Amino acid sequence: MSGFRRGARLGVDVGTARVGVARSDPDGLLATPVETVPRDEGAVARVVALAQEHSVVEILVGLPLNLRGEDTRSTLDAREFAAAVAEAAGTPVRLIDERLSTVSAHAALRGAGRTQRSSRSIVDQVAAVVLLQQALDVEKSTGRPPGIPVPQEPA
Repeated sequence: MSGFRRGARLGVDVGTARVGVARSDPDGLLATPVETVPRDEGAVARVVALAQEHSVVEILVGLPLNLRGEDTRSTLDAREFAAAVAEAAGTPVRLIDERLSTVSAHAALRGAGRTQRSSRSIVDQVAAVVLLQQALDVEKSTGRPPGIPVPQEPA
């Protein structure tokens, strides 16, 4: 594990209706689901509270680029959400390419015999698990932090 920075991390999958949250153990071995947060005016505060509750060293927010790697309306929304979290949390926030995390999450749930309808409440958490696990694996294999940092506004 050369170059892996020890500490728990929070993975965040930003959607228009819900925000999926997952966390890792301090050694970055496993990402596990935490909560699905309703996407309302309290969503940023809840993600920040979860980050504090789990004593995370970093928050990784999924960046839903299109398959060509370009921004979409959802990408802009995720960037704005990540910036708000970075400003409120005082914890480093990084944007992670998550082009296939929601697709992977739906496939995993289908493989477990869940219908799309019965999966709706947890698919966001599973997507957050997928993006967080991918980020942990990238850092372990490259020795570099994944994604791009979100600048924190000076307080």
